[in-house]
Amino acid sequence: MKIGILGVGHIGKTLALKLAKAGHEVAVANSRGPEHIDAEALVTGAKPVTAQQAIENKEVIILSIPFNRIPDVGPLFAAVSEETIVIDTSNYYPHRDGVIDSIEAGLAESLWVMKQLGRPVAKAWNAIGSHSFETNGKPAGSPNRIAIPIASDRDSDEKITMQLVDETGFDAFNTGSLADSWRQQPGAPVYCTDLTMQEMLAVIDTAERERLPKRRDLAVSAMTERMGDSSTNPDNNYSVRLSRVLYMQS
Repeated sequence: MKIGILGVGHIGKTLALKLAKAGHEVAVANSRGPEHIDAEALVTGAKPVTAQQAIENKEVIILSIPFNRIPDVGPLFAAVSEETIVIDTSNYYPHRDGVIDSIEAGLAESLWVMKQLGRPVAKAWNAIGSHSFETNGKPAGSPNRIAIPIASDRDSDEKITMQLVDETGFDAFNTGSLADSWRQQPGAPVYCTDLTMQEMLAVIDTAERERLPKRRDLAVSAMTERMGDSSTNPDNNYSVRLSRVLYMQS
């Protein structure tokens, strides 16, 4: 498939590497221009392009940019076909993104993204830590394979998103519609807890929506205390243990 990726941070870079290695024709773009894309993200065949080129004539477009920048790219999607699969990987963190009143009032993050783009989207790869995503993928059928939750409103979005998640080395767990995608947002039991399909199935319905923001903010405080102002990713074992303690306790 022809795939465009907007954003080459920790998740976007790994997506570029894995999907190009899987045989897809991948184009990647960032906010600074193709000449500023890290060559390491291109070693499996992804091509550096402009943001406009990354979304032109693509079968799949993946958004891997900070949540608060999604409105900035919205105009680019005016000419994108309705049949194109658009997958969002972002998460809302108010300390970073600023307070968004509609989300604070209960609008699911994915529905907010859909409003900004003016088109359907799917949600995937938002609920796995970047280190786990980079290093813990396994072939289909492997024991203890980690699952990644997805959400969508269209059958075509679901089918392609699940296929691509599998090709990046993880089982795809369908959490339902975009309206229900809050169950894979920060603070939920399936968020960055590295669960298998069976483990995810056992906890997905235990999510308590009203408790998610407080649990999310507790995790941010704990990470900040541990890491300070460092931009380095936290130790994976620590972050998974922390997420399990904060997000999976009743």
